[in-house]
Amino acid sequence: MLKKEVIEASDELVKETFWQDVFRSLRKDRMAITGGIVIVLFILMAILAPLIAPHDPYEVNLDNQFQKPSLQYWLGTDMFGRDVFSRIIYGSQISLLIGIVPSLITMSIGIVLGIVAGYFGRRTDFIIMTISDMVLSFPSLLLAMVVMYTLGASLLNIFIALSIVGWAGTARVVRAQTLSLKNKEFVEAARAVGVKPRIIMLRHILPNCIPQLLVLFTLEIPGSILSEASLSFLGVGAQPPASSWGLMVSNGKEFLFNAPWVAIAPGIAILVIVLAFNFLGDGLRDALDPYLKQ
Repeated sequence: MLKKEVIEASDELVKETFWQDVFRSLRKDRMAITGGIVIVLFILMAILAPLIAPHDPYEVNLDNQFQKPSLQYWLGTDMFGRDVFSRIIYGSQISLLIGIVPSLITMSIGIVLGIVAGYFGRRTDFIIMTISDMVLSFPSLLLAMVVMYTLGASLLNIFIALSIVGWAGTARVVRAQTLSLKNKEFVEAARAVGVKPRIIMLRHILPNCIPQLLVLFTLEIPGSILSEASLSFLGVGAQPPASSWGLMVSNGKEFLFNAPWVAIAPGIAILVIVLAFNFLGDGLRDALDPYLKQ
């Protein structure tokens, strides 16, 4: 019993030291820190949108059509006289929601299927990986468009479409990690004492996949944001009067020459948040990869 407690204490110390090294490496990465700060600011902007938006983003005032950026309208107004800055603030709610929720769903599906395929192998592995290969063989945006055209344009259907096209990559990464872990001594020891496969997968294999999953998650979110922007630009994403950034770019593309701010401002918002997540993901990858630390 004492030996078991010593081993558990040693494992906890190793984990604590590992995460301390990760945070120490992240603090030295200025791009990752900058990305993290920008992400936090966008999240706060989405949460506090009703408090910080200077105008009603849905209020139509045709007398204020295409007002240039000014002290009253920081980023000008659109074709309906709506404040572009306020719509970008409210649009962060939809864009971040579409970035985070489908990413969580795809990660969950990919984790479950990847661990099951890697641990049990044989026919289970063959079936899951065959389905994964079929999903990966289609261009993700094209497949998402097919799903959206089939189900109809709505926020819920965007979640479904992005979840269907995004899980396969995560499943393959988790499967590879599971294959490398399931024959390790600590897994063999757990199996030898009669620990159930479900417990082994949850308590011994999954925790060791968390570093890779964190990186995948930070890179999956900007992919979902860009996919939603593409779907909205093509007319099958968020629908009016929603203030999704992709929809704003789509609505403003016809006025690029006489009112460029209508499309450029939300486009810059998409660019900034995607870069921020990519910077943070790159920093996490460098901090979590032992080979890059050498």
